[in-house]
Amino acid sequence: MNYQEEIARALLEIGAVGFKPKDPLTFKMGMISPVYVDNRIFPAHPEKFKLVIDGFENLIKEKNIDFDMVAGIAVGGIPYSAVLGFQIQKPSIFVRKESKGYGKNKRVEGGDVNGKKILLVEDLVSTGSSSLSGVQALREEGSIVNDCVIIVSYEFPESKVNFEKEKVKLHSLTNFPMIFEQAVQIKKITEEEKKVVEDWYSDPWGWAERHGFNKK
Repeated sequence: MNYQEEIARALLEIGAVGFKPKDPLTFKMGMISPVYVDNRIFPAHPEKFKLVIDGFENLIKEKNIDFDMVAGIAVGGIPYSAVLGFQIQKPSIFVRKESKGYGKNKRVEGGDVNGKKILLVEDLVSTGSSSLSGVQALREEGSIVNDCVIIVSYEFPESKVNFEKEKVKLHSLTNFPMIFEQAVQIKKITEEEKKVVEDWYSDPWGWAERHGFNKK
């Protein structure tokens, strides 16, 4: 089993993936979904959490990513960037989703990033808007951001386009198709749920209208 499969299974085993075909949730960007992934559960499961951190370290070596510091996007990316930085002995900072509105009014916290190559760390990417907002904040502080490592990518076409536009390479430990495949294999999803999720993933933006769910 490769690390994509291992992490996908780990997510399912700790209950970080949920299927809600009759009570879907709305993602931040407005998409209505019968499935969700909550990576924030990982730190409560040290053995699985270590699997993620080790996976990031292996991914960095495999892709030969060159960087001076790691930066986590608040709040989901911070636990991973902090522990990863400690494990590989690189400075770790974080990026707020928005400035505090007082004090220095900065989004980048923890150290001077001017002239530094930054590896962005995020827990999950759907369209990539939050991650790329962090890239913008880091670049405004004078840093160089060419790479982003994440735990899960939904593999939506929008994310690929958005990251390419900003000239940032996206590296994921696993992705939604792999999680779904593992869920079917280990019977974490019913046949009815399987059909609903397949229909959603074939056209995520049109799914809600087809099934009579109004945007909240």
